[in-house]
Amino acid sequence: MILELLSSLSRTTVLPLAGLSIILYIISKRIKASTSLPLPPGPPADSIWGNSFDAAFCYRRFELWTQEYGPVFSLRQGIPGQKTLSFGGTRTIIIGRHRAAIEIMEKHGADISDRPNSVAAGDTLSGGMRILLIKSGDKFKKLRKALQSHLQPKSIASYHPVLTQSARQHMFDIIEEHNATSKGTSSFVSTRHQDHARRYAAAVVMALAYGKVPHSYEDPEVQAVNRCLTRLGYAMRPGAWKVDVLPFLKYIPGYLNELKVGHEEELGLFKSQLQEVREKMARREEIPASFGKYLIETQPMLGLSDDETAYLAGSMFGAGSDTSASAISVALMAATCYPEAQRVIQDELDGVIGRGRPPTFSDQDSLPQTMAFVHESFRWRPVTSGGFPHRATKDVIWQGYLIPKGSTVIGNVWSVGRDPDLFPDPERFDHTRWIATNEKGQVKLRDDLKSYPFGFGRRVCPGQHMATASTFLNLALVLWAFNLTSDVKNPIDTYAFTESANAHPMPFNIVFTPRVSVKQGDREEKGWDILKEAFETYGF
Repeated sequence: MILELLSSLSRTTVLPLAGLSIILYIISKRIKASTSLPLPPGPPADSIWGNSFDAAFCYRRFELWTQEYGPVFSLRQGIPGQKTLSFGGTRTIIIGRHRAAIEIMEKHGADISDRPNSVAAGDTLSGGMRILLIKSGDKFKKLRKALQSHLQPKSIASYHPVLTQSARQHMFDIIEEHNATSKGTSSFVSTRHQDHARRYAAAVVMALAYGKVPHSYEDPEVQAVNRCLTRLGYAMRPGAWKVDVLPFLKYIPGYLNELKVGHEEELGLFKSQLQEVREKMARREEIPASFGKYLIETQPMLGLSDDETAYLAGSMFGAGSDTSASAISVALMAATCYPEAQRVIQDELDGVIGRGRPPTFSDQDSLPQTMAFVHESFRWRPVTSGGFPHRATKDVIWQGYLIPKGSTVIGNVWSVGRDPDLFPDPERFDHTRWIATNEKGQVKLRDDLKSYPFGFGRRVCPGQHMATASTFLNLALVLWAFNLTSDVKNPIDTYAFTESANAHPMPFNIVFTPRVSVKQGDREEKGWDILKEAFETYGF
């Protein structure tokens, strides 16, 4: 019967059927091979929806599960509750240790460079135009290439004068806060040092993006930038918007109005800033080099709409401002809470630079202890503690476990920086982890250690170099000029951070005391005026 059937078929019919059979066989073998591999272990589901836990600071919960289930574990993602995050539909894979991060997030970077769908923060608040949340593909590659061209180390070096002048203003802000609130005292409790760091970061980003520098934290443009960043950070919190799991909610009238209003505000801000650059170029005014100017000149080649161009220039805010401001505040927190480490840095600054002038970028290679302090502050309290979610575009196999195509993959930066094999006693702040001594007894910065504070693979934060340069310079200047101590009436809670995607320390006080003094008759007073004079010509 079969032979008769085959003989009745034409040659042109048999060959396609045979080819189809072979393809189906290969596919079935691959499916069988994939499905025969287990998923990484993980906590058992506690409801039909999967795993439930407090969404706030979930990276800390993930660290506990990493300790229990191993360097890679899985959860079931489903419907987020108001105070809990449930996982029930798709799989989420959490990477929590250094070696696993390298082998999965880095070596398989091409396979997990995509982003999961983001209806709230991505499609609605950002209009599908923010590079942080855009899905992988040709458009992402084009946008990232343009952004990286202005945020690579060599490019950042060309902006050192802007960073230096903004850091100088940062020092004046501290001095002026003292003069306004505590003039005549040798020390004072600063309650606004975080505002000063935010002004510094916003000023730098404004200069890089649009060639302009605001002069105070109260500047309306600075306030508008910070509103946008705060709104984005909270919209990206796990479980903040149920629409990311139940997309049909976007059709409910009024549900997304808050994000739509936010989108109109930030798009208006980004377009108005770029329009100023366009108008100056049209008038042939001499304007500083900036990312916005570069985008206007290359917009036809990039094939971007006016809105997309405005958002790409605006992405400078997310790439540099938010991360830099938080990183500087964390470094000052660490210096205040760990006075012995602070003294080591000050001894290095005094030994290498002396008291005759403040430190500059050119001193960086001569200050390995200071740079080690910066790297340890990034590890100790990373700005992006929970990492941003990736999406696997193909099956990834790791040590006999399957990370399925389509699953969400999160590199938990908090846990990777607490890998006990690389960072013993990980909660302790110890900048010496990052330094080594060569055969001549010289201290140098290690180049074989990394904690991934700015993300992984092809999705690493393009603003990392600016954040690192900014943190180094501002930390060096502050510790050259001041001793930092805790406010005994208001102890610092080093775990008190915002719940936003880019975490900021909650407000905390620092006591600033100048490291210089001046004779006033028979008395010796701390020299606030001397410090001001030292910074008058700084950077010129």
